[in-house]
Amino acid sequence: MVSSVLVPRRSRAKVWSLIVLLVLLGVVGSVSYLGWRQSVPGVASLTPPPRFVGQRTALVFTLEAARGSVARAEIRVAQGASSVVVAKREGALGRRVEIPVVLESATLGLREGGASVDVWARDDFWRPLRRHDRPVASYPVTVDLTPPKVELLGATQYVAPGGSGLVVFRVTGASRTVVSAGKLAEPSFAWGPPERGARIALIALPWDTTRGVPLAISAEDEAGNVASRGIPSELRPRRFPRDTIEIKDPFLQVKVPELLPQRSPSQSLVDGFLVINRDLRRQAEETKRRIGATTADAPLWEGPLVQPSRTKVFANFAEKRSYRYGGREIDTQVHYGYDLASTRQSPVPAANRGVVVFAESLTIYGNTVIVDHGLGLQTLYAHLSSIDVKVGDSVTKGQGLGRTGATGLAMGDHLHFEVLIHGVSVTPIEWWDAKWIRDHIAKPLREAGLPEIGAREEPARRAPARSAQRRR
Repeated sequence: MVSSVLVPRRSRAKVWSLIVLLVLLGVVGSVSYLGWRQSVPGVASLTPPPRFVGQRTALVFTLEAARGSVARAEIRVAQGASSVVVAKREGALGRRVEIPVVLESATLGLREGGASVDVWARDDFWRPLRRHDRPVASYPVTVDLTPPKVELLGATQYVAPGGSGLVVFRVTGASRTVVSAGKLAEPSFAWGPPERGARIALIALPWDTTRGVPLAISAEDEAGNVASRGIPSELRPRRFPRDTIEIKDPFLQVKVPELLPQRSPSQSLVDGFLVINRDLRRQAEETKRRIGATTADAPLWEGPLVQPSRTKVFANFAEKRSYRYGGREIDTQVHYGYDLASTRQSPVPAANRGVVVFAESLTIYGNTVIVDHGLGLQTLYAHLSSIDVKVGDSVTKGQGLGRTGATGLAMGDHLHFEVLIHGVSVTPIEWWDAKWIRDHIAKPLREAGLPEIGAREEPARRAPARSAQRRR
């Protein structure tokens, strides 16, 4: 009887011990779970603002919740004892949210000096102890309300469509400077004694530039403050020739398969020609602009560019061409540069000293060489039958680059020659003329009291009269 009583008591003790253990485990687990939920990080700010705030500064803050969604966010600007809310968002904003902010310093009453941009936020993730809005990030900034200073030191007085010029200026307190001609933005380069702080820029005016297109220098500092100064140049009108080119079947039968090998057999030769004359021509222009964006930051040339000896101009710069087939017009395009005729497969000399930056086939231009002369000035030599230089080669004035040919969209052996400013084609006749360079490029530097570019002069070489021969 004694043993029958003792067994149940021991069993009950074990049961109770198990129950207590389970309760303890449950309590520990619950505490751990609640502790984990309480310890989950809240909202983080992922994009710090810039170091400087200007008169009007646009910012975008990216906030991200570790769990759940961002439920509330505020962006505040604090300076001294004052703090102003500049943006506020509430609701189920998502796990990641972007908050655009525009800081208008005058409206906010900010003054130059130190300040902070504070980000307050909370999420909707449940925690045992509720978190209130709190600053998740505080970024020190400097309020800078003073725009850069732009001083014009000299500029080409008279410019023309399809032409070029030079501007000399000084900028203080800027991190970025652009010289613009209408929609074109061109870089500038340091020039002269460092203590003068002068900069120069070659300006290209496309052939279709119209009166009223602004020429200006714009400078921007790290705070986004902008200063602009107009360039007081007078635009003189210039007319360009027109021409008509008859497209024949033998030409199409040779050139279309060569330049458009991927053409579908169902596509007519005329349609293939239009793809070449439009799309491939546009690709070539894009390539010229891309190559023109990389140039030496010092002039490599001396004196005027040189036209190849014993050549005749038979197609002019900015010539508007009407292409006709079977008695009807099928396309119109503008011809950039000069076409120069001489004997078949004549040597092609470099127009001046420089570095080869392109030496391969270039769609409609065929085998092409581009030489960089520094400061954005480049020359292009196209339709070559052979190329005798490679990218990176330094060349001297008159050094052979290859031989003339009829590669690309050419109807006969000739040299297509272009002058480029930052990849924009301008008329070569200006750069062949020593007097023009003296009056339009050197003069602004003399007026500013700065060294001239490539001051050594050579006899001017003007383009001969246009020949009746056609070798498009």
